Amino acid sequence: MMKIESITAQPDRAGRYTVKFDTGAVMRLYRQTVEDFCLYAGKSLDDGEWKQLQAAAGQMSAKMRAVRIVSASSVSKADLEYRLVQKGEDKADAHRAVAWMEELHLLDDWKTAEAVVQRCISKGYGRSRAKQMLFEKRIPKEYWEQALEDYPDQSEKILAFLQSRLGDSREEKDLRRAVDALIRRGHSYQEIRTVLNQFLEDADFQEDMYG
Repeated sequence: MMKIESITAQPDRAGRYTVKFDTGAVMRLYRQTVEDFCLYAGKSLDDGEWKQLQAAAGQMSAKMRAVRIVSASSVSKADLEYRLVQKGEDKADAHRAVAWMEELHLLDDWKTAEAVVQRCISKGYGRSRAKQMLFEKRIPKEYWEQALEDYPDQSEKILAFLQSRLGDSREEKDLRRAVDALIRRGHSYQEIRTVLNQFLEDADFQEDMYG
């Protein structure tokens, strides 16, 4: 048997109340858990009630953390479960939280795949970088092909990058660094070479006219 010594009147920034027991144990519980178990200072809990409270607290913690993660960024089901476990949530609680979020229609791997690809396109990344991002987000491969199906030609983005990075420089070391940077951004060497050749030809033409 253990007895509640105190419950804070106001929640912390995460919305949790601090519950202290006469055994020295301290729990941070969300309002719903406090209300579900009718907790108050002076209440005693037997071993069975204590275990039920611990289980409910873990499940609620995983759910609330899942809500915060999904609110901050697009995540897949697998990625969300992984993040919850990494943050210290019990694996079973994390799995249940993901299922709960899916039931509320707050998780959709296909929409997440679309969002990831569109973000890569807007940043001027190549298809390889988009695939890497899909992998890192733990999005099932069954969604990759469709999400990447209409990936646009990135020639203009590559050219803009070369113009910004190189300016008037045609030094070999600068060209090599620019190419390496574009490869890291997910563009194929063939794509880069095609645009780079045109970039250099245009520069030579201008020098012939105005040099």
